[in-house]
Amino acid sequence: MKQEKMTKFISTQNADRKWYIVDAEDQVLGRLAANIARVIRGKNKPTFTPNADIGDFVIVVNAEKVKVTGKRALLKKYTHYSGYPGGLKVRSLEELRTRKPEFIIHNAVKGMLPKNRLGRQLIKKLKVYAGEDHPHQAQKPVSLNLMEK
Repeated sequence: MKQEKMTKFISTQNADRKWYIVDAEDQVLGRLAANIARVIRGKNKPTFTPNADIGDFVIVVNAEKVKVTGKRALLKKYTHYSGYPGGLKVRSLEELRTRKPEFIIHNAVKGMLPKNRLGRQLIKKLKVYAGEDHPHQAQKPVSLNLMEK
C-alpha cells in the first residue's frame, strides 16, 4: 500500500507572524478593507488554516484620507442602537471622518472577518491611526502595497 501524504495544519503557536504597514491615503475603503482582512486572516499564506489564527499584524496610517466612491460620502450612515427606547444613534460618514476616522476602517475590516471567537481575536491584530505617526516602530513593520493584488 502506498502511504498518502497528510495535510499539515499550522497551530497558532507555530505561526510566523509579521507586521505590515499600509498607507490608506487615496485608497478605496472597501477594497482596502478586503485586502487587510485577507492578510489578518492569513489567507495570503500557503499555510492557511481556517480555524487558527495564523495571520499577520496590520498597521493602517492616514485613515482620515481614505476614499469612498460614488455618492457614498453623502449617503453612508453608521447606526448604533443602545437597546433603550430612543437609543438609536445615526452618524454620517463625513461626521465620523472628522470625529473618529479610525472607526471607519476598523468597522469595515471587522465586517469582513468571521463572526465568532476567532474573528474577535483577529480584529485585535489591526491597528488604525488617523495620521502618519504610530507607536509600532519597534516591531519593524514592512510596507504592504495592496494595489498590486
